[in-house]
Amino acid sequence: MRRTRNVKIVATLGPASETYETIRALHEAGADVFRLNMSHGSHEEIAEKHRIIRKVEADLDSSIAILADLQGPKLRVGVFANGSEELVEGAKFRLDLDKAEGDLNRVCLPHPEIFEALEPGAHLLVNDGKIRLRVETCGADFANCVVTTGGTISNRKGVNVPDVVLPLAALSDKDRKDLEFVCGLGVDWLALSFVQRAKDVFEARGLADGRAAVLSKIEKPAAVDNFEEILDASDGIMVARGDLGVELPVSAVPPIQKRLVRRCRAAAKPVIVATQMLESMIESPMPTRAEVSDVATAIYEGADAIMLSAESAAGQYPIEAVQTMDNVATEVEVDPTYVQIIAASRSAKGDTVADAIVAAAREIAEKTEIKAICCYTQSGTTALLTARERPGVPIIALTPLARTARRLALSWGCNCVVTTDQDRFKGAVVGAARAARSGGFAGETDQIVVTAGVPFNVPGTTNILRVAPCDERLIYSTDPE
Repeated sequence: MRRTRNVKIVATLGPASETYETIRALHEAGADVFRLNMSHGSHEEIAEKHRIIRKVEADLDSSIAILADLQGPKLRVGVFANGSEELVEGAKFRLDLDKAEGDLNRVCLPHPEIFEALEPGAHLLVNDGKIRLRVETCGADFANCVVTTGGTISNRKGVNVPDVVLPLAALSDKDRKDLEFVCGLGVDWLALSFVQRAKDVFEARGLADGRAAVLSKIEKPAAVDNFEEILDASDGIMVARGDLGVELPVSAVPPIQKRLVRRCRAAAKPVIVATQMLESMIESPMPTRAEVSDVATAIYEGADAIMLSAESAAGQYPIEAVQTMDNVATEVEVDPTYVQIIAASRSAKGDTVADAIVAAAREIAEKTEIKAICCYTQSGTTALLTARERPGVPIIALTPLARTARRLALSWGCNCVVTTDQDRFKGAVVGAARAARSGGFAGETDQIVVTAGVPFNVPGTTNILRVAPCDERLIYSTDPE
């Protein structure tokens, strides 16, 4: 299904979007990737959503990526005898391992690993940062704190620890079971929560064993500090602004977002900007102007994808939310300022033959009447390098592997086509011309750029660039075997 914009849209599925009719309507409205939130729903419910997505994909002959978002460790306080207490600024409050019900002076925090890492002066954030505690003294099983921001604390509220790297793996026992289950289903991407360092990613990669690509969620200050090594270890990145905005000053999030998006693009790895993009559309059919500007900003920055969470999972207007994102993206991408920003942020990266070929393909396409860049790719790397260039013409990614086409559905500008295996370059050029014509990207009198690698079907061998006609008779009469 051809899109009229390059940035991709990720839609989270949930109670508001779990039927075949709604999921198909979401894809037709513009959703390129469906997110399965492993924090909610049984394995049976997740499997049913997966089945429906693949049926929509088959019915519409359109590659769809499925992203399984692992829950990660959940840090929560225990329960209170009264259900809740009101903490006031300046009051003393203790966290400890005592499982007794809490009161106005203390509550259980059943996570010894937190106490292991705490130091005096560190901060603890409760209930999405609404309550802030500063550690005064601490030990192996307690932390005596002073309340710096008061509020209502109640049963099992979440705790964030922004100032220290916690000795916790990114994968809980639940995550490991979920990972094996969704890899068995055949999801395309795994989103990894609670990433603090590269070794968190390595564990997930080892367990996935190539069955799914690994996308790291940047939601903790430690992940920002260790971003370069995390990026190197990951196949993609999600800028999870919600948790970042809890653990860091909200004013720090926009420059972090911009910096991370640029680094991902330079590395030719897809990046999703997520959280609260159209939050008001959970209950309203129209977004706020500020939300529209937020979505537009992520697109202007060059993000590969923008994401809907509760808007499509539990909101009253899931299809309208996708349509809104699609409309904003379409409008932004025809803005001359967008073209200028994308071109200005392009930087030469890499010194391989493949890097040179994709850069040349983009330059040829933009300086002539080329209608599309068609790249044959086995692993997806050539398409990712082409997407890094952000060319002004469509990218058609041709691959014999359905899983490669699905993974590339997350990447900027990639129009994915599953094709037959090729063993001759002339056949590849003919296949590219047919894909360009049948997809409406070019007519018979137009020209395309074709990139490929010889020998075929060997990852990392991109070494040919050909400007080719879309008229097959001309290809057969002029192209070598």
